[in-house]
Formats: sequence, C-alpha cells, structure tokens
Amino acid sequence: MFISCKSTQRLADWSLVWEENFNQKKGFNEQVWSKIPRGGADWDNYMTDFDSCYAMRKGKLVLRGIVNQTQLNDTAPYLTGGVYSKGKKAFSNGRIEIRAKLDPAKGAWPAIWMLAENADWPVGGEIDIMERLNHDSIAYQTVHSYYTYTLGLREHPKSGSKGMIDPDSYNVFAVEMYPDSLSFYINNVHTFTYSRIQTTEKGQFPFNQPFYLLIDMQLGGSWVGTVDPKELPVEMKVDWVRFYQRKSIK
Repeated sequence: MFISCKSTQRLADWSLVWEENFNQKKGFNEQVWSKIPRGGADWDNYMTDFDSCYAMRKGKLVLRGIVNQTQLNDTAPYLTGGVYSKGKKAFSNGRIEIRAKLDPAKGAWPAIWMLAENADWPVGGEIDIMERLNHDSIAYQTVHSYYTYTLGLREHPKSGSKGMIDPDSYNVFAVEMYPDSLSFYINNVHTFTYSRIQTTEKGQFPFNQPFYLLIDMQLGGSWVGTVDPKELPVEMKVDWVRFYQRKSIK
C-alpha cells in the first residue's frame, strides 16, 4: 500500500499505545472482544454466536455472512458474525485504525463503528469509521447523534462523507478523536472532519467521551437492499486494530 511522505510524517506525531493483531489460533481474545448479540435493527437482526460465522485464519479475524442452512431452531434466513469491545475496551482522545478486506456480495454491509460506552443512542453518539455496500468501490464515514438524527441537522456541520477503497485488497480505515472534532481517513487520505460548533441546539458534539468498537459483517436492510443468497458466503477479514495517542498527550 502506498503511503505518502506527508502521511508518514504526520503519523510520526503519534505513539502506538494499544494494538490487536488477531494472532490467536483458536479464537479471538475474549478479554477484549465479545460476539455481538442479535437485536431488532437492520444491522444486527442476523447476528449469531454460531461458530461458522467466525474464524481465526493466518493472523486475521474472519467474520462471515452465510445462508442459514443448519440452525433449525433459528428462523433467520441469514447468519452474520460480529464482535465488539463493549464493557471491555474503550477509546477516546486518540487515533484508531483498522486494516480490513471487504469481500463483495449483493446485500453485504460490513461495518466498523463506535458507540458511547456510558450513554444510550442517539444521545451518546455514533462514529461510523467504515460502511461498505454491495460491490461498491467506496466506503461511507458518518457521525450520528441527537443533533443529526433526532433534530435532523446534518449539513451544519456536514455529518458524513465517502472515499475510495481498493475493493480487491486490504484498506486502512481511521478516525482521530479530539475533544472538539473527529477527523476521518481512508488509506491515510483525509475524507472529512466533523467539528464542535457554537449552537443553541443540544447534542451537537457528544463525542468527547469513551467509545467502544464494533466490527461486524452485516447483511440486508433498508439501506443496502436485498441479499442475493447465491453470492454467499461473504467474508470480512480484519488484519489488525491499532490505537494511537499524540506524543504530547500520551
């Protein structure tokens, strides 16, 4: 992967303080990660703890979306794997990077995102580091909050952007978390910054607090559309997660 001298110099201002390389042989580190339970929203209505949706392969965490052909007591047509660090590992005031490869399929919706550890949605906010749809060559990066979701104020400031990815290889998705802004990157290319602003409306910037990380292989939903079972199984391969802090505030 090409990284410019400018990007390399900028990253030199950061110190690596934590990383997860997924080098375990039999399963992911349960002191940091848990399997995401099923819920009623578009994104988690096929989540499962079924082993076939999870693998550790050559230093990668593999999360799969499959057709449900074996779980007779589960009426879901599809099953998906996802992990989160809720209650175990939280992040704030730093840069978090995730290197992942996103295999394509109609209805595939892999996501890497963050939720507030100690506040409910949408008041606590949501940081979408990466969402990719179907066979797209772009990824979406977005913030959600009471301000953007409940009040519908998404243009002042702009609450999302998108950037190009290499659909056939690994990509690095990142967000830098500051007390007054969030800056997003794809392969060290800056996509947009969401800043705290002066406003009389409430809930505009709830992001200066600890957030946990979610990494999940999602299928179907109102945004991504219907699933083509002939294109399954589909995989999301996660190489590593890294968290940095600026050398001046480490």
